[in-house]
Amino acid sequence: MQSANTPRFWTGTAVSSAIVLLIATLFYLIWRQKGTLVEHPLDVAHLLRMSALQAGLTTFLSLLVGAALAWALNRIHFPGRALLVGLLSAALVTPGIVVAIGLISIWGRAGWLNSALSVLGLQTGSIFGLQGILYAHVILNATFAAAVLLAHLDALPANRLKLGQNLRFSAWRRFQTLDWPVLRSTLPGLGAIIFLLAFTSFPIVLTLGGGPANQTFEIAIYTAIRIDFDLRTAVFLALVQLSICTFLIIPASVFALSPPGSGITKTIIWRDPQMARIIQKAIIIVSTIGLGAPLVSVLLDGLSVGPLLSTPQFWQALGTSLIIGLGSALTTIFLSTVISMASISTRKKFFRTLIVIPSYIYLAVPGVTLSLGFFLGARTLGILPERAAPIVLVIANALLALPFALAILVPIFNASTQRYGRLCTSLCLSNWARFRWVEWPMMGREIGLVFAMGFCFSLGDLSIIALFGTETFSTLPWLMYRALGAYRTHDAAALAAILLLVSTLSFQILPRVIERMSRAGT
Repeated sequence: MQSANTPRFWTGTAVSSAIVLLIATLFYLIWRQKGTLVEHPLDVAHLLRMSALQAGLTTFLSLLVGAALAWALNRIHFPGRALLVGLLSAALVTPGIVVAIGLISIWGRAGWLNSALSVLGLQTGSIFGLQGILYAHVILNATFAAAVLLAHLDALPANRLKLGQNLRFSAWRRFQTLDWPVLRSTLPGLGAIIFLLAFTSFPIVLTLGGGPANQTFEIAIYTAIRIDFDLRTAVFLALVQLSICTFLIIPASVFALSPPGSGITKTIIWRDPQMARIIQKAIIIVSTIGLGAPLVSVLLDGLSVGPLLSTPQFWQALGTSLIIGLGSALTTIFLSTVISMASISTRKKFFRTLIVIPSYIYLAVPGVTLSLGFFLGARTLGILPERAAPIVLVIANALLALPFALAILVPIFNASTQRYGRLCTSLCLSNWARFRWVEWPMMGREIGLVFAMGFCFSLGDLSIIALFGTETFSTLPWLMYRALGAYRTHDAAALAAILLLVSTLSFQILPRVIERMSRAGT
């Protein structure tokens, strides 16, 4: 490791300090507007109860489904498995509102499932309410959980698997002896992240909530600002939510996700008994249908995009989304790269933690609350929301993607330092030369993944644009939500299909393109 007295350390420290200063300013703006307490504390109790209930159920169901799917995919190898695993990895950046529209297209009153059942005189229950919120959250979070858990199961050391085969472990014995220790060490951190993501969920609850009975803090804050323009209530709710999320981030930090090991198991085919294989195949089939049907429905419903393409509002929203997405992606790469470099440039764990902690502010400051701070800042400076919106969206969405970006880059920078750090020091390489000739070729794919993640997070964001969107300034998610609110379901479906395709293709293509760029000069 290098000494802390390096340009990398001080540059990263300056960036982290700037993030702290920005968030502190937003906190101050929110606190300054706090006014008096809300007159109806029972409403706050209901918001807390509902937010915790749906987040807790989401976490339990997501971990259960994700663990089962990861277990089945680890055992069964079939054509198209790599594609399915890649789609699971892309689940984290799938826009929540797209999933919500997919569920409506299947389970809504005019959905194709209800239409088919109505011929038989039957009808399914409503998708709006807690059941719809849970279904949508499980689609996003169970696939994310499956991707993380599968990576750990696939990394089991080959010698352990060979020993288990030689001892003729049954399916249960292998799970108990080999799989469960890996899953058990990963589930707490994964569960804490999923709980926080569900607790602060906005687009899914906004679209599928079905009324005040299922309202959460995020929706209440949005309603207080956007509909009632009651800043006192909005600020009070934001402060309550900040306190809760700050308390929740403690277990999330304690049970931080660990990267998978480096075991090589691609050549080890573990064959379970016939009954276990039948169960595994059933899990894969049912999960693929249950988790993928809403997304397939979005694509099918969005085939008639012709009328939408002829409207200037669509092209304006598309251009705005792409420009903001590009700006957010570049900002995410800059922030995560600088902070990652700084964190591994010192031997002292205290300083490394101190540099990284501000980047995880999103886990304590949900999107709508962050947006509220920017909204109050724009009002204080006398700037119209649509004027401030582009800069706010770029910065806010970069902060949203930053924790996930650091989870990708910090381990790879650390590995590079351990492997080549002394060599770079002995060759007296400058920081730029070290990055250009050593680190950039080694981590091009990871940087591409961060770029794609920042781009897709921004592309599908609804929580930030919800307070800044207007008729003259709109992104694809905001245009989609407005179309859904105006009962223009065909336009909403077409927009959802476009957003889903762009997000999925970007997440699959951009990392490969940037990886090739990183190796072009070597």
